[in-house]
Amino acid sequence: MIGFGTRLARGLSATAQNALEVARFGGLRTDEQASPYQVVAEQPVYRLRRYFPDVLEDRPVMLLIPPLMLTAEIYDIAPAASAVAVLHDLGVDPWVVDFGHPEKEPGGLERTITDHVLAISDAIDRIREVTGRDVHLSGYSQGGMFAYQAAAYRRSDGIESLVTFGSPADLDAANPFGVPDWIPKDPVVQLADHIPEFAVPGWVTRLGFQVLSPTKSVRNRIEFLLQLHDREVLAPRERQRRFMASEGWVAWPGPALMEFLRQFVGHNRMLKGGFVIGGRLVTLADISCPILVFVGEVDEIAPTAMVRGITRAAPRADVFEVCVRTGHFGLVAGAGAARSTWPIVAGWVHWRAGQGMVPQEVGPVREEKRKGGRTAYGMDLAVQVGVGAARSVTDAATSAVKGAVHLGEEAVALLPRLARLERIAPDTRMSLALLLDERARRAPGDILFLYEDRAHTQAAAKRRIDSVVRGLISMGVRQGDHVGVLMGTRPSALAVVAALSRLGAVAVMLRPQGDLAREVELGQVRRIIADPEHAPLAADLPRGPEVHLLGSGERAPGLPDMERIDPAEVELPGWYEPNPGCASDVAFVLFTGEGEATRASRITNRRWALSAFGTAGSAALSPADTVYSLTPLHHPSAILTAIGGAVAGGSRIALARHYDPATFWDEARRYGVTVVSYTWTLLHGLAEAPPHPGERHHAVRLFIGSGMPRGLWRRLETRFAPARVLEFYASTSGEVVLVNVTGKKTGSLGRPLPGSARVRIAAYDLKRGMLVPGSDGFAVRCGPGETGMLLARGATAPDPLRGVFAAGDSWAPTGDLFQRDRDGDYWMVGRAGELVRTPKGPVPTGLARDRIGDVPGVDLAVAYGIPSGRFELLAAAVTLRTPVGAADFTAAFPDDGPSLIRVVDELPANAYARLLTAGLRAEGVPAEGTAYFRAEDGTYQPLTDVARERLRTG
Repeated sequence: MIGFGTRLARGLSATAQNALEVARFGGLRTDEQASPYQVVAEQPVYRLRRYFPDVLEDRPVMLLIPPLMLTAEIYDIAPAASAVAVLHDLGVDPWVVDFGHPEKEPGGLERTITDHVLAISDAIDRIREVTGRDVHLSGYSQGGMFAYQAAAYRRSDGIESLVTFGSPADLDAANPFGVPDWIPKDPVVQLADHIPEFAVPGWVTRLGFQVLSPTKSVRNRIEFLLQLHDREVLAPRERQRRFMASEGWVAWPGPALMEFLRQFVGHNRMLKGGFVIGGRLVTLADISCPILVFVGEVDEIAPTAMVRGITRAAPRADVFEVCVRTGHFGLVAGAGAARSTWPIVAGWVHWRAGQGMVPQEVGPVREEKRKGGRTAYGMDLAVQVGVGAARSVTDAATSAVKGAVHLGEEAVALLPRLARLERIAPDTRMSLALLLDERARRAPGDILFLYEDRAHTQAAAKRRIDSVVRGLISMGVRQGDHVGVLMGTRPSALAVVAALSRLGAVAVMLRPQGDLAREVELGQVRRIIADPEHAPLAADLPRGPEVHLLGSGERAPGLPDMERIDPAEVELPGWYEPNPGCASDVAFVLFTGEGEATRASRITNRRWALSAFGTAGSAALSPADTVYSLTPLHHPSAILTAIGGAVAGGSRIALARHYDPATFWDEARRYGVTVVSYTWTLLHGLAEAPPHPGERHHAVRLFIGSGMPRGLWRRLETRFAPARVLEFYASTSGEVVLVNVTGKKTGSLGRPLPGSARVRIAAYDLKRGMLVPGSDGFAVRCGPGETGMLLARGATAPDPLRGVFAAGDSWAPTGDLFQRDRDGDYWMVGRAGELVRTPKGPVPTGLARDRIGDVPGVDLAVAYGIPSGRFELLAAAVTLRTPVGAADFTAAFPDDGPSLIRVVDELPANAYARLLTAGLRAEGVPAEGTAYFRAEDGTYQPLTDVARERLRTG
């Protein structure tokens, strides 16, 4: 008993002494020393450490990057758990980036993501200069994200390989920090958009991580207290305990935190691309060096799907993994990591240097299904709708809901935006410039548009627009003036269009490939703003309007240059008021057709808003999206759909000077594109292009536009799944907008967009070119499957019809023939102006074109009429992907079909990829080449001389 009492007394005494030491100094003093290092460089953002500087052997070099919330000592916690010591012992030259304690550094709490990535890039250059070797770049947690970003910024220059530990690359794949997957993260991101930037103290981050593993935290504390009497047991782990308990945690700079939340958590730009470093657009798809990722099987902070997402984010890189049965900290810290993780890393480094075999633990990345996707997207959408609906007045929201019901459940995202449309009266202020101003006020530092690898913020765009406004005022432009815009796709073009909108003037979007003199006349243009490339076209017009230059490039002599106007010297007149445009005011004049068939469409602010908010709602556009406009700004699809939808949806705009399928995926990755606009067959080259590394695991979710042939539609969705096509129809006059929101019926134009004009299909006499009256004298509504003229309710179009379905009503014919199926979806069958007058009666071309386009092996198809005696023959021309014969065409037309089917090498198209038939019509029945005629028995046969002559003479 005496011996037991003595031991107990000694234990209590030791416990008390050790407890007092912990209370006074924060922990037990030990004789352990940190690994030696030399500070090779000291910069405002970082210090560069080289460990074991006395050993200057020629060794492979590894640069280690800590995450923002931890100090650089994470790689040298204790002798028994030191990454740098293990690497050094195994023949690697370890270097470490030390970001210090931001809360103690001058300006440390104001650092951005860019500051840290550029610091790492600078460190790489310095190490290469000292050692003459490329660097193995490595990082833990967010440090690994920095490594990815730096490698992408450098496009792998000077980087031998990447090694990361629990570093997310696809933050939509799962929810971090153990948050259930059904909980949307969008509210957190929205909150980040509206709160000021603030730094997170180190103790807050430490507490948060401890809360994630409460059992382990409590167990560690109890074990420490129970062993407090035994200094020899505690000493080897004391430095590690103190690091995790307090000393290892530092503040997270506010700007870096907010950018991390918005760009990488909210918008998932690690996967999508399009983040900005040093003023340059960056994508992980530019990484080409090998990558080794360490995955923690029980890592709740960075779940496995997030970490393995690097295979989707960096499709050009060879990616390997090591899967470890541990949590987030266990990957790099502790005795277990010293025994397994870091020896594997050293083995990897030597293998890459050609010294030994690849470690047996290294293998291919395991395929893992993403846990995010449609469900989480739906939850995010529900949150958006809830917030938006709460802000809307009750009657407007109710009206919007009634309209959205006809589109189905997919239209839920439309509700907040449709509610705003419902509140737009003719005298309501509404314009492109107004919405741009709203965005600039909300988030001046956010990116508005991307062009040629550069990003332009809302604030910078607003300054440019305001400067152009002053230039226009100095030229005498006033509200309501018609000003021609003759430019290619460039930032200055977007600026002048927005500036005209801010003035309340009308932007007449002239087409460089169009009949310029006719468009100037139709658009009532008095002045033209042109870029240097296209100014000569305007200057050559006889008795043309004034021409002014805007934008960079070689100047034509003798033309007034707006770039020489000093905005500060222009005094704003008393009449000037920003954004005076009302909904009923004309905002744009757009042109369609060629030559004498050129037509001008006057687009009011309401019509523009209808397309803008309709696109934003139908495509569920949000700040996480980047909309890539492949068509030039003067095309309706650009100004109404791509730019309009992006502005209304708060999305980024990516502008393409030229569209090239060969470089599309490089640009899409760099810009972080999620939505692509198109017209007609514009995406045909992309669908038929050779496989590109960038298309693997791409981030594009929608192709939006109009006029896509349904065969191309199917191929596009098959090849680039899960992306799908969102097809619109918009009348050139009036306010008719149809949209295939569900995408379930390929080729269908869907249903009317809520808020657009009401539509009906009326029976139409194809021979006489007029509506068919019923017994009461009013027009007859078509039933399901019946072809008729699509009419739009209202008198917004010129020369509307009166008393169509009821006395006093007003409807405008669209000129397009439609059918409506039993589900209520609309299908276009042709244009009234393109009917083929066959001996059996007039025939719309759309039905034949679509049916022959559905033949397996057919690439593209057109249908048209060929003069033959007193009538016309219905003919079709096709290009082929695979061989197609007469029997295939016979099977496609068991009842009736074209009299002639030609196989051609290429179908002509205009500058906007619309297939043309005028040349084929003029050529008539071909004298040579592959063609088939429809025999009397209904089969198709190769065209013979006899059949050729019979077709020609009728």
